[in-house]
Amino acid sequence: MTILGLPLSEIAALLIAVVAAGLFGGLIAGLFGVGGGTVIVPALFYAFSVLRLGGESNLHVAIGTSLMTIVATSWRSLAAHRSHGAVDEQVLKTWTPWVGLGALIGAGIAGFTSMGGLAIVYGVCLMIVAAQMGLLPERITLARDLPTGWGRRGVGTGIGLLSAMMGVGGGSFGGMLLTLCGRPIHQAVATASGFGIAIGIAATLGFAVFGWGAPGRPPLSVGYVNVPAAVLMALLTTLIAPYGARLAHRLDKRVLRRAFAVYLLVTAALVVIKAL
Repeated sequence: MTILGLPLSEIAALLIAVVAAGLFGGLIAGLFGVGGGTVIVPALFYAFSVLRLGGESNLHVAIGTSLMTIVATSWRSLAAHRSHGAVDEQVLKTWTPWVGLGALIGAGIAGFTSMGGLAIVYGVCLMIVAAQMGLLPERITLARDLPTGWGRRGVGTGIGLLSAMMGVGGGSFGGMLLTLCGRPIHQAVATASGFGIAIGIAATLGFAVFGWGAPGRPPLSVGYVNVPAAVLMALLTTLIAPYGARLAHRLDKRVLRRAFAVYLLVTAALVVIKAL
C-alpha cells in the first residue's frame, strides 16, 4: 500500500524521524535558544536522503522547514526565559528589525546556492560558534557592550543572514555576540531566543518564494518548506521548549557552554559529510 506514491514503511520511518527530531529539537530550543535548528536540519536532511524523497534540494528544504518551526519554538522559549527575568528587552527591540532583514537576504542567497556550497557555509559557521562557546573561557570578551548605530545594523543583518542560511534560530550567532560583548551566558541564551522569531518569519517567507518551482523537492513542499514536517515539528518542539528553558537555568554555566559546543560540532560534521 502506498500514499502519495510512497510505501507505508517509508512514511512510517519519516514520521519517526520527524517526531524524534521534534521532541529533541524542542529541548534544544529551550536549552540553547537556537530554535531547534541544529537538530532539525540534519535530521530532515538525512531522512529525505535515506528515503529518497526529493534530491538536489533536500538540504534547502531541510533548512526552510526548520526555519518555519523556529517561529513557534522561539516564541515559547522566549516566554519561558522571560518568566525568569533573563531577557534584555532593549536589545530585542533595537536589534530585531535588522536581524529580520538579514534573514530575508540570507534566504535569497541560499535560494541561489548549491547544496554543497550551502553545506560548507553551514559547517564552517557552526564550527566557529562551537569553538567560541566550547573552547574560550566565558570571561573573554571583544567589547564592553553591544555595538550601536551602523555597527548594530551591520552585525544584526549579518546574524540574520547567516542564521537563515543554516536554518537556526538566534542562539548560534546572537548568543555568541552577546557573550563576546560581556553578557552572561544565561542572558545571552534568553535574549537570543527572541531573535529566532524574526529570523523564522522572514526566512520562511524567503525560502518559500525563492524555492518556488525548484526541482528535487520532497512531496508536499511549498518552495523550500515542507509543510507537513514543519507543522508536526512545530507542535512537538513548542510543547517541549519550556522544559529546556527551565533546565537551562539549573545548569552550571560551563556545562551549558560545552554542551552547546558539542551539539554544534556534531551537526556541522554530519551535514557537511552527507552533502559532499
